[in-house]
Amino acid sequence: MDKIIVLTGAGMSADSGLQTFRDAGGLWEGYDVQQVATVQGWEDNPEMVLEFYNERRKQAHQASPHEGHKALARLEEDHEVTIITQNVDDLHERAGSSNVIHLHGELNKVRSVTDPSIIKDIGGDAIELGDTAEDGGQWRPHVVWFGEMVPNMEIAAEILPTADILFVVGTSLVVYPAAGLVDYAPQSIPKYIVDPNNPELYDDTGWKHIQEPAVTGVPKLVSQFIEG
Repeated sequence: MDKIIVLTGAGMSADSGLQTFRDAGGLWEGYDVQQVATVQGWEDNPEMVLEFYNERRKQAHQASPHEGHKALARLEEDHEVTIITQNVDDLHERAGSSNVIHLHGELNKVRSVTDPSIIKDIGGDAIELGDTAEDGGQWRPHVVWFGEMVPNMEIAAEILPTADILFVVGTSLVVYPAAGLVDYAPQSIPKYIVDPNNPELYDDTGWKHIQEPAVTGVPKLVSQFIEG
């Protein structure tokens, strides 16, 4: 049974209607990302940050997995699949994927500001200033902000060398540190990228490009491994 590692980025979620800040030139739904996606922004105005993520969480909760998400879930019927995603929504899980590593956290979860190990799944619910964990710490979004460590990066780097096949979907592979993950995959394995644009691969040797959005391109790619 082949081990397929799938790296997914913003383009995967965009096809379910979720916008990312990079699509909007540094503004995320009208907010300056420095004010809502940094530790300094949280310290300056936690109420605004909570409001921002409450809205993002609501949007993500209302979004539905598309055919690309569902195709990756079906892939588990014939292969060992690990999804490493830069996205903070839970669309992969809701589509049925069972092994998902979130590099940048999970929007449907919150954690205590005083003890990061205290984490709670709140689905699409809102949190407000004054909502606290059992240790008395204010709940904050369980996401990785600019300037914070990416705790699952090391886990991802340990998994990629075990890949027999690599898929890359909806990510440009130019934003570090996540972009560097492809370097950990064996050079000789089959590598596929699904992207409607021409990705800026720093080394395109051996890559097969499906020039379509995730919603149509991923099912076509997956069909090669299920039907073939």
